[in-house]
Amino acid sequence: MLNLISSRSNPLVRQARALRQRKARQETGLFLVEGIHHVGEVVEAGWEIEILLYGPDLLTSDFARQLVDEQSRRGVRVVAITSDLFTDLADKDNPQGILAVVRQRHLTLAHSTPENFHLGAAVVSPLDPGNVGTILRTLDAAGADGLFLLDDGVELYHPSVVRASMGTLFWKPVIQASFNDFVQWARKNGYRLVGSSAHATTDYDLQPAKVPTILVLGSEQKGLTPEQAAACDLVVSLPMRGRVSSLNLAVAAGILLYALKGEK
Repeated sequence: MLNLISSRSNPLVRQARALRQRKARQETGLFLVEGIHHVGEVVEAGWEIEILLYGPDLLTSDFARQLVDEQSRRGVRVVAITSDLFTDLADKDNPQGILAVVRQRHLTLAHSTPENFHLGAAVVSPLDPGNVGTILRTLDAAGADGLFLLDDGVELYHPSVVRASMGTLFWKPVIQASFNDFVQWARKNGYRLVGSSAHATTDYDLQPAKVPTILVLGSEQKGLTPEQAAACDLVVSLPMRGRVSSLNLAVAAGILLYALKGEK
């Protein structure tokens, strides 16, 4: 008979619960990945899983059961917990019964060159983790190569970033740097920087990126500062033809990335 953990005070359960908080994620270098699709992407992309928690009675998918068995055979610490405990631990309603504690990756500007990073997006001090995850998902759909997070803001491994990325976090590189270091790196490597600002006088009628190009977006509240806009080679705006004065950051990123890919 399978021995199920049922106590909220179990050290592994407490560790997983603590990783809902930024402090614990920063101190341990770990983060949580929940759900069949997301855990499957982690495994396929080859990220390091420290612990795999699952609720046997909640696993209704053969694929999920195979994931559990496969990770156990590979030597990952696999722990079964009761359905009540898993539901209490889960971040969403109707949990799918599988949750991984995963080792973070931290990439720097040195990990990217024009050869492997022809088109990307950069966001300066983003505030909404859902936007960051959605931009990752969007740039993957548009065929872009990766994302830069500049001057802090949203934590990359926030649960909402992980969830909204729909697994693209594990496939697309995310580079974290200061804005100034990013600009110096872009200049050194021959990138064209295309900024987006509601105050720009140039429409977004962009030509496909024939040279390595990065779309530069400001934060949701403040956008690009005048100094940041001046660091770009071109700054464009999206026309607002209705009553609204702006678009969601991830929506704007999607329109502009598809334009830079030559697909409108």
